[in-house]
Amino acid sequence: MSTKWVIGDLHGGLKGLVQLLERAPVASDDQLIFLGDYVDGWSESAQLIDFLIQLQQQFNCIFIRGNHDVYCHNWLYKDELDSTWINHGGVATMKSYSNYTREQRLKHIDFYEQLHNFHIDEENRLFIHAGYTSMHGPEKETHESMLYWDRTLWEMALTMDQRIQKDSKLYPKRLLLFNEIYIGHTPTLQYDSSTPMQACNVWNIDTGAGFKGAATILNVTDKTCYQSDPLPELYPTEKGRNN
Repeated sequence: MSTKWVIGDLHGGLKGLVQLLERAPVASDDQLIFLGDYVDGWSESAQLIDFLIQLQQQFNCIFIRGNHDVYCHNWLYKDELDSTWINHGGVATMKSYSNYTREQRLKHIDFYEQLHNFHIDEENRLFIHAGYTSMHGPEKETHESMLYWDRTLWEMALTMDQRIQKDSKLYPKRLLLFNEIYIGHTPTLQYDSSTPMQACNVWNIDTGAGFKGAATILNVTDKTCYQSDPLPELYPTEKGRNN
């Protein structure tokens, strides 16, 4: 039986992704679900996208859209420079594209345009970059951007009173919609955890690869996880998203 793997934020850390695929027992018929934020941080954002484009020729891959991917797409497609993006990893991403031809950039634009805002599998598990605010689920989200920006879903799960039962009217309807929810976006390092965190039925797989943490891949079935070396060790002359 094939295995389903979920991969957290990478932020231009191609070396981290390579280590994940070397360390995890990923088979050719397995499914890889990436939670977004492929760019902005370390120096190999464009090269990481090249790697992902090739990877989908070998594996069944699903690529979710992250907020940083939106920034990069807007820059490549519309030449749109967002000051927030510039200050949060965009400079390194632009440098990684410095020698790319128009044809190569168009290929990447096509990749960004095919990203999924979320994915729901056959076992009613949701894979999404950030979260959603609608009690009816991500399909009913009023503003698409919330799917790759929202933090309230994770914060709500973290602060849930464990005494509240699922059949209680007090239990958040958002959490009842799915058996499990997998997110990135908010580094677990903020909670002094270098490994994936679970709160209620929400799993946070962003272990801070854009900062001082490692990249992470997790087996969705048994929750076994594998990690790269901390990204600053793989890019010792760089700062990533660390100020």
